[in-house]
This record gives sequence, structure tokens and C-alpha cells, in this order.
Amino acid sequence: MNLNAILHGDCLEILRTIPDNSVDMTFADPPFNLNKKYNSYSDRRSLDTYLFWCKQWLTEMVRITKPTGSIFVHNIPKWLTYYASFLNEIADFKHWISWDAMSTPLGKSLMPTHYGILFYAKDRKLNKFYEVRHPHKRCRKCNVLLKDYGGKKAGLHPFGPLLSDVWTDLHRIKHAKNRDAHPCQLPETILERLILMTTDERDIILDPFNGTGTTVIAAKRLGRKYIGIELDKQYVAIAEEKLRNVRPDSHIEGVWVSKYLNGIATIRDKDWDVLQSHFDIPNPIPLLEYKNIVYKNGKIHKHTHIMDKTENLLVLSFDDVMFVER
Repeated sequence: MNLNAILHGDCLEILRTIPDNSVDMTFADPPFNLNKKYNSYSDRRSLDTYLFWCKQWLTEMVRITKPTGSIFVHNIPKWLTYYASFLNEIADFKHWISWDAMSTPLGKSLMPTHYGILFYAKDRKLNKFYEVRHPHKRCRKCNVLLKDYGGKKAGLHPFGPLLSDVWTDLHRIKHAKNRDAHPCQLPETILERLILMTTDERDIILDPFNGTGTTVIAAKRLGRKYIGIELDKQYVAIAEEKLRNVRPDSHIEGVWVSKYLNGIATIRDKDWDVLQSHFDIPNPIPLLEYKNIVYKNGKIHKHTHIMDKTENLLVLSFDDVMFVER
């Protein structure tokens, strides 16, 4: 099995060459069948043809996932309902993660404002899972916590709350200058969060629709092994070029974290005992209502693909989506 590689070819053909129970986490963000403009794939198939194809690669994803492993599938809710009906027969449902994303009105319907991520375990009883935390959400103008904790402020966690199945703190890539030549590109922080939740260092991550490399980049940055599968040569070339400039450096003193802009988007709850010594924490804790915790060391590696600009001075502001003036 080729590790730390992007394999060019049809996902079904390549998936069938991978041994049973050999991958720790599989993630798929397949074509949406919405006539999007991919280079090497026609994104407009009949309903029966599309669903039959989806059932094939979903079955392969579950087959190659280890008994302790996790399966994630990202798509619009319409298709996820079909995927869930397939997966319920061969894996164990854990969560439907709702990822907040702006959209436009479609007419005579509710305005769609989220994507879904199905989270299945190969075996629920054996599944590897870590609770993770995200920063407290704050008012961008006054910096006060958005949630009213009432008389429970003394029990606040300094970094932030445990993650729920509704994600409003990670956002789509909005600006064209930050996007690759691909119609559907996810932010790397989404994948980093899933990877921190369900894998350990050196575990194997596989994405059968690699695109321009979001999953494999996140895996490499977090010290995991990876396999990407991609049908289009141009997307393979873009992903490989980006990977050359990525290092497994998304950590604080050896503790893996997900970084975003000049802040931190996700940590594991179990790692806080080690991480907290690297932060100045308001004392007493109820002061967190108005004051942020601050990273002591003053610098943090920023996600970038230009190696000579990998450090920025840090003023760590843990607001709702890590907005820091640059």
C-alpha cells in the first residue's frame, strides 16, 4: 500500500487494491451531481446512476477502514440522506455534523445554510475518538462572550467549550485569491478538526476524492500518513506542489493542534493539561467573560504554502472565528 502519496486514477479501481481494515480514517467529499465544472468528471448523472456509483465507493471506504476507524462523508443534505441509508447497513452511525455555510435563496424553500458531514464508526464499540475544544465565541466589537453562562462562569474552561455537532466557527474559503482551480474546496481546518478527533500521530488518512489536496495537506501537517486518490492530472499536480511546501509542524511543543490565521481553532481536551502552561489565563476564571487567554511565546506558525513566510507575530484573540487584525 503506497503511503504519503497521491494516486492518479479512478477511485473505485484504486480503492479495490487497498487491503481490508488498513486505514484509520476515510474522508470523502464527492461530486455533488449539481453540474459543477470539474476537469475530468461529468457532474450530471441520472439519479440511479449517481447513487449506484456512490454506494460502491462508500462500501469500499467502510471495507478498508480499521475496526477502530472512522468514516466521514461531506455533501449537501439531499445526498447525505441517501448515503446514510447505505451506511446504516454496514457501519455504525455516530453523528450528522452541521457545518454552517452561507448560501443563496433557491425560491419557495428554506434558504440552505449548512453542509453536512456524516460521521460513522466501523465498529462503535471499538471506535477511536477524542473530545475536542474550540475557542469561546466572542463579540467582535466588545470582546464579551456571546453565550451568557450566568452563575456558572467559574466553571468555564479557559480555552473554550467542548465541540458540538453544529460548527459555526469554521467558514468556507470566500476569496478567489485563496482558492485553487477547483469548484469545491474545503478549508483545511475542517479536516484538521476531524483528524484530531479520531486519529493519532502516524495513523493513516485516505481521501478517494483528493481534489487539490485539502485532506492530505491537513494529514501531513498533523503528523499523519496519507493516501489521496484523484482522477484529474491537473488537480494531482496542484496538490503535489502544495504538499512540497507543507511540514508536520502544527503543534505546540509536540502537542498537535489546528491553527487558523493567528490563532488556534481546535485542541484535544486531553491535551489541555500540557498546553495550559503555554498560555496566560485570566484569574479568576470569571474574567474570561471579558478577557482572552494569550499564548505566551509570542509567535505561532501560520498555515501557508510559502515557506519563507511561515511565522507571524501573535496577538492571540480567541473570538468566534479567530478574527485578528493583521
